[in-house]
Amino acid sequence: MKEKKEKWNSKYRTAEIFAVFTKHNFYSNGFTPEEMRTTLEDLGPTYIKIGQIMSSRTDFLPDSYCKELEKLRSRVKPLDAETVRAIIEEETGRKIGDIFSDFSDEPLGSASIAQAHYGVLKNGTRVVIKVQRPYIADIVKKDFVLLKKFAALANIVTETDDGTALIDVRAVINELEKVSNEELDFHVEAEHSRLFREQCIDDETSVSCPVIIDELTTTRILTQTFVDGFPLSRRDKLEEFCVDREAVGRALVKNYLHQVLDAGIFHGDPHQGNIMLCGTVPYWIDFGIIGHISQQNIGIIQDMIMAVLLKDPDQLTNIILSMGITNGNVNKAKLTEDLDYLIERYIAVKDLASINMGVLMEELMGILTKYQIKMPSEFTLLVRSLVTFEGVIGELCPELNLFDILTHKMVERMKETFDLRSKLTSLLRDAAATGADALQMPGAIIALLRNLSKGRMKIGFELTGYDELMRKLQVTVRNIAFALFACVIFAGSCILCTTNIQPEAYGIPFIAMIGFVTSVALGIYTIIKMSSKK
Repeated sequence: MKEKKEKWNSKYRTAEIFAVFTKHNFYSNGFTPEEMRTTLEDLGPTYIKIGQIMSSRTDFLPDSYCKELEKLRSRVKPLDAETVRAIIEEETGRKIGDIFSDFSDEPLGSASIAQAHYGVLKNGTRVVIKVQRPYIADIVKKDFVLLKKFAALANIVTETDDGTALIDVRAVINELEKVSNEELDFHVEAEHSRLFREQCIDDETSVSCPVIIDELTTTRILTQTFVDGFPLSRRDKLEEFCVDREAVGRALVKNYLHQVLDAGIFHGDPHQGNIMLCGTVPYWIDFGIIGHISQQNIGIIQDMIMAVLLKDPDQLTNIILSMGITNGNVNKAKLTEDLDYLIERYIAVKDLASINMGVLMEELMGILTKYQIKMPSEFTLLVRSLVTFEGVIGELCPELNLFDILTHKMVERMKETFDLRSKLTSLLRDAAATGADALQMPGAIIALLRNLSKGRMKIGFELTGYDELMRKLQVTVRNIAFALFACVIFAGSCILCTTNIQPEAYGIPFIAMIGFVTSVALGIYTIIKMSSKK
């Protein structure tokens, strides 16, 4: 009975989703940025949340779409006060009056997963309590079941001739599901917040974050200390209170680089709404998404940036290929050429203080996508976080340059970690090995020439850089073979029509009719494949 009910709910939800797409007439006009936003709003909370996540994914969507999807962060209908109070009482097992001396029914903000309310505890502590929307977990679960079914079909469509997927739709859906599931359990966000506070906040007079109230935090509600301030997105407030933007910006940049390079834990969604200003102290809030990066990968990222600064595309290529996952067919020479062009445009022409790190990282990710190199998820999240944070700093105080400050901090880190004794030992070891090889070189050359003169050695040459041309040639040859095969079947079917082979249909031998259908189908398929390659 339960299975039948779930199956009926799935069919009902599928019909509902189809009705929304039909209403927006997507198959006729396609999706404009505004049409995509309104469609996601009509599809419900799961898709609103996906839209919010995708608003920062410029590696997937054009900038115009990302900016439009940002509006989903502030256009969610709030819950009524009775529902909010009922959820809090159900989760805590206590009456509102027994918990709070003051509780505001007017929400501070309303999002797709939850909304926030202001309250004062009995002990006088001012707090913010996030309340999850009813039935949201069940709705999200069912929506992702349908999305995964769609992803299975979409991955078939995006398969290329060499068997590699242009876009791994299933991987994208799985990532979105993981993020959404974590945000549906406020215990996860509470743990993120505690970890962030412990590892990333070392001076609360400079940068801080709220404190979690454990006894009032469950899967569906989260309570933390109230930050009496305003988000950095409120430019009018920045002007009204004459905020020293440069001081705030430097404090944030220093703390953010401490997160990434020292703690290995960073805020995964550092947009303006997630940074509050209380007096002169910026507060990080909303830890639904935090990133983790190992010390080994911090070192690799440091080497990448140094390769860019030293204008060494060969080293940058080696680092990327050692860190990323490829399909084994990367044209290393072409990749190095593209990276060299990227470095020359950003390093040779500009000084560090004028480099836009966001644009540089987005172009680098574009090159990796071109060569189908998939970087670890922690690196992808870091790039998105960096790009978002640089945009925040750019609006707050344009004179600060994140890339400039980052490179200076990395140089300082290299000085601190530089071990002169081990470096000299390594150099001496390499020099000794090189000297030993040099002593053996004359004898090796003489032996090589002797073997060549006696015909004991063959020299082979291998052409490189023609992988794409050979692949296209193989596809063309295959299509021509299909076309010839279709012609042979068609001609053979015509010959069979002159015989009396039984059985027949409409005076045509049945086997000949099968041949005609097969040849026509194969011909249409070949024409479509050849046309798609133009």
